[in-house]
Amino acid sequence: MLRKQAHVGAFQQQSQRSTPFSYSSTLSVLVSVIFLLGFIFPLTALLNSSSQLSVKRERWHTYTLPEAVRAVARNNTVILCAVSQPYLPFLINWLTSIAKHHRQHGVLVVAEDYATLYAVNEKWPGHAVLIPPAPALQQAHKFGSQGFFNFTSRRPRHLLQILELGYSVLYNDVDMVWLKDPFPYFKGKYDIYFTDDMTQVKSHDHSHKLPPPGKKGRTYICSCMLFIRPTNGGKLILKKWIEELKAQPWSPRAKANDQPAFNWALNKTSDMVKLYLLPQRAFPSGGLYFKNETWRRETQGKHAIIHNNYITGFEKKIKRFRDFDLWFVDDEEMDPTEALVKLRSSE
Repeated sequence: MLRKQAHVGAFQQQSQRSTPFSYSSTLSVLVSVIFLLGFIFPLTALLNSSSQLSVKRERWHTYTLPEAVRAVARNNTVILCAVSQPYLPFLINWLTSIAKHHRQHGVLVVAEDYATLYAVNEKWPGHAVLIPPAPALQQAHKFGSQGFFNFTSRRPRHLLQILELGYSVLYNDVDMVWLKDPFPYFKGKYDIYFTDDMTQVKSHDHSHKLPPPGKKGRTYICSCMLFIRPTNGGKLILKKWIEELKAQPWSPRAKANDQPAFNWALNKTSDMVKLYLLPQRAFPSGGLYFKNETWRRETQGKHAIIHNNYITGFEKKIKRFRDFDLWFVDDEEMDPTEALVKLRSSE
């Protein structure tokens, strides 16, 4: 009996000694497993997500202008803009104004850098295309700078490519806002429709012909708002514009931009092309709309597209839009391109 009790006691002592060792080992193993699962699974998910993002972005690297135009065109027409990353808030503002008139589905964004290409297409697939060669990551270029010239001088090539595909194109700079649908103003069978960049007030029934040249021997037509049809005349204007840009390159002394070259192209082809000057009351320059309160009040309700020009500087343009209740971007939104998701869902 004593031997049996001694045997049982020894067994209990051994069990008590071995239990802490077994429990701590098991706990250690469990903690290690949980840690590994907690580390590996998120890492795997992150790698998979990164891989998927890379595949999607690669798709947009090979996305061509003909593909993009076919994808977004409505009634054989594309609404075009060209944007670099610093101007994404202006893009959103412009698009928001277009969406009020249910025309956003026909918009194609020419991305001037890969950051813009990704930002737009990840939220609004297919509505942005990068046309090689891709410039370096863009900064907000000042008017008259070489960067501004390089940026704007690509415009007529983009437009000509679209005309060659057989589509009409409405081009806008993104520092514009739509107050009305502009398409009803593109009446008749003209090759190109444009706006006067001058601030002098015209009569309500002014001529729709090309205005007479100014002091520099050329007209002052704005190259930032154009509607062009895929006619021989439309193509001729763009080819001549490209030629004029080559003849007037940027230099520190000249500080050229694309607009004088465009005006020379208009002046030199005016007898071969059907031109149409849009009504000033619907398409005023920024110098007229924002600075002439009397004119603005007298023509209230007649305005179609407002151009925020005659002012330079990113923040100054935004402030002016805000002052006139023409800024539609949610400034509290960390990523303004989130608004593109709404545009996508409304299509």
